[in-house]
Amino acid sequence: MPESPNGAATPASIVRALKALAGNPPNARASFAKGWCVRGTYTPSDRAGDVTRSRSFTRPSRVLARFSVGGGNPEVTDTDRHELRGLSFRLGSEPNRSDILVQSAPVYFARTPEQLLAFLAARIPGPDGRPDDAKVAAFSAANPETLNQANYVAARRRPGSFAGTTFWGVHAFPATSLHGETRFIKFKIAPVGDDITPARPEAATKPADLPHHDLSARIAKGDVRFNVMALLDRPGDPVMDVTLRWPDEDRREEVRLGTIVITGSEPDQICDAAIFDPANLADGIGHPPDEIFAMRRTAYAISLAKRR
Repeated sequence: MPESPNGAATPASIVRALKALAGNPPNARASFAKGWCVRGTYTPSDRAGDVTRSRSFTRPSRVLARFSVGGGNPEVTDTDRHELRGLSFRLGSEPNRSDILVQSAPVYFARTPEQLLAFLAARIPGPDGRPDDAKVAAFSAANPETLNQANYVAARRRPGSFAGTTFWGVHAFPATSLHGETRFIKFKIAPVGDDITPARPEAATKPADLPHHDLSARIAKGDVRFNVMALLDRPGDPVMDVTLRWPDEDRREEVRLGTIVITGSEPDQICDAAIFDPANLADGIGHPPDEIFAMRRTAYAISLAKRR
């Protein structure tokens, strides 16, 4: 593993590296810095209890959510096809609140905090404002699994609308059903209807903030709905490695836990006042066992403190 100049792979050092990679913009999130706050409702399906006893998922509730664009640059264009889209949402209320964070790719770009820090360090721009291509290539050759996310994104067209984007959870969550059975699940947040992709001739001419304007227009028409799906595990699934998909993940058994309907916009300050905390999970959904999840629990709080 290439040694990082940033020292030990702690949550604080990873937040510093994320900020440095984005040019250290002030008062911005370390990742998915550009976003829009919305509200809505969640209605559970009659099968939710077969997967989890969590009251966040088995009872109706209000929803606070944030759509976002990946990276730490709050000025990134919404149409940059290399950047991920993100969705964070909150179901239920205390003490049965759960925060779920998903993205538009089913894998993460590092397996461990050490690999994550080295990945970022290899890409931090030098004095000329550009990363060292040779350093990036050497790191990628030594760590090929860190390309899985980029390869997934490159092989697919850019979603034309937040409302038509499928979002994935990269972690495997232990879920305990109302019947007392525990198994691993992955979250998949699928639009009600087909994914929306831009027509190729139009993509280059659309304004940079079109997906945001499109989202607002669809909310006004009551046209932003997502099914909250749970992908069910099989023996031998790689629950510790977030750079890998489960075998046949696109064709395996899934259960609809419920449906989110986005009903309106909220001022950004509502979502910016706190964090969507991945560790905040109501009884019935446990913490994933992988190292990246353990790191993110602390890193999000550090990022919040830095932007205040």
